[in-house]
Amino acid sequence: MQLKIKRLSPESDHDLALPGYATDHSSGMDLRCSEDVSFQSGEYKLVPTGIAIEIPEGFEGQVRPRSGLALKHGVTCLNTPGTIDADYRGELKVLMINHGKATIEFKRGERIAQLIIAKYERVDVIEATELEDSSRGAGGFGHTGTK
Repeated sequence: MQLKIKRLSPESDHDLALPGYATDHSSGMDLRCSEDVSFQSGEYKLVPTGIAIEIPEGFEGQVRPRSGLALKHGVTCLNTPGTIDADYRGELKVLMINHGKATIEFKRGERIAQLIIAKYERVDVIEATELEDSSRGAGGFGHTGTK
């Protein structure tokens, strides 16, 4: 499968690496910020990546946080995983928040998040008056694994 990626400012963005896998077995591709950005403690922002993508039909993009940023700085993504639909052609932006105590700065080109391309199934929605019983039933939050 191929993922088409368009640089939104081709003349100035060739110094930015396109999303890519860090290792042979990485599931997520690194996304990078296309401009310098800083976050004060508690602040959240949409961080631009400078790219748009063409996801194949039947797949979605999932934007996820980088674990190292969360561990070292308390920085993560809001609305995680963020969903990118196959028909979206606008700029990828990452909704990030600084839960840490100190201001953090990212320089243009730094890795800020991960992008995973995942297959999904669409379903036909059918209204029902009854649902089949299950062993769990209506047990909700904190219900599984208890007696």
